[in-house]
Amino acid sequence: MRTYSRRDVLRQASLVASATVGASLARLPLLHAAGPAREKLGVAVIGCGGQGKRLPLWMARSRRLVAMVDIDDKAIAAALENIKDTDAKPKIYYDYRRMFDECHKDLNVALIAAPDHHHAPAAVRAMERGLHTFSEKPLAHNIRECRILGEVAKKNKLFTAMGNQGHYGEGHHRLCEYIWAGAIGNVTEAHCIVDDSFGGYGGRPPSKPIPAHVHWNKWIGPAPYRDYHDNLHPEKWRKWRQFGTGGLGDMGCHNLDGAFDALRLRQASRYTVECIHLKGGSHEMYPVNIVLRWEFPERADMPPVKVYAYEKVDDMPEYLRKLRRELQPPSRVGTILIGDKGYMYTGSFCLDTRILPVKKHREYSPPLKTLPRTGGALDEIFDAVEKGRSLTNDFTTTSGPLTEWILTGHLAAFAGVGKKLEWDVKKMECTNYPAINRYVCRTYRKGWEV
Repeated sequence: MRTYSRRDVLRQASLVASATVGASLARLPLLHAAGPAREKLGVAVIGCGGQGKRLPLWMARSRRLVAMVDIDDKAIAAALENIKDTDAKPKIYYDYRRMFDECHKDLNVALIAAPDHHHAPAAVRAMERGLHTFSEKPLAHNIRECRILGEVAKKNKLFTAMGNQGHYGEGHHRLCEYIWAGAIGNVTEAHCIVDDSFGGYGGRPPSKPIPAHVHWNKWIGPAPYRDYHDNLHPEKWRKWRQFGTGGLGDMGCHNLDGAFDALRLRQASRYTVECIHLKGGSHEMYPVNIVLRWEFPERADMPPVKVYAYEKVDDMPEYLRKLRRELQPPSRVGTILIGDKGYMYTGSFCLDTRILPVKKHREYSPPLKTLPRTGGALDEIFDAVEKGRSLTNDFTTTSGPLTEWILTGHLAAFAGVGKKLEWDVKKMECTNYPAINRYVCRTYRKGWEV
């Protein structure tokens, strides 16, 4: 499976080898939020419920809220109620395609907080119209979409960022700086607890009438059409393979991010991934309690490493439970990195980063702070657009490769326990089990293509 084209796939430039876009972005004109309202950035919010619930009010107060998009009349009503005391008069849409067609000339930034299957269709349409784009995690529903978003962002020289909030925090930066300074020597294993598992067994519940406040056809969007049923909108869609990305896509983008950066996993052009445990799953729903093992070769000055991901803490092997009891990390979740000179821990969202046991952390001279500190996820993209500051989590070089890597875990789960997949990063291919490559991309409903 060699072709994943959107207009010749932007001719398959290698995402892994691509350089940072910061230098070229610095030549773009800057837009400042200060001053008259007409000078403020024009923003569209796509997805006003759930994770996007706070965005309309924030944008109404700090920028120029041009448009809000949601398929649920109740979410729109709540958003309008929240901004009633501001001067914002956003246009209301149920379809972001129409919104972009009508509003793109008045927009500078798109903020996407819709369900996973809408992330890439919305983001690619925003960027093709020249809009800087923020997307909640995961970046996309499948590996091909991640690659395309990175290519479109690079081609159009746009500022982009993903909402895995721990990436921007001090714990993430310190994890990288400690590991790169050799605080625990050569790291040969990392054990990451995702702390989330969405999936199940069997097929769909019975069809039900569409609620009057839901624009169902727009919610389905790019996915194959199905009747409305329980356990989808507004909160249960993550477990369904056509709409969500399971626990891996949800919390994996938070809790695997530290190991991905600290161990420089994006430098690997090939690696293997194997599912070593799971429960349930079907053609409709993801499995649950997934346990994965990736094996990476040497990267620059780093030795080969095995990275384990456990959707649930209870699925850790006994030897790791014993190690955790000995080291006494501050939380039952998080990541333990094993080096030839010791152990390091980072918690969920990369909080509580430290050498273990704590006594050794106190004895170790802290390394220099070498990574840029840029504030939170939305702070980063607005500071980049308004002030020309650097990006740390753009689609092309960072959040795209991270999400691609995480989603190879689904390929291993679909292949079955014990099937070790050999993955070619540049080609986006499993080279030893070609049948699994059909899950690298998806088929879109007409009019929603990526």
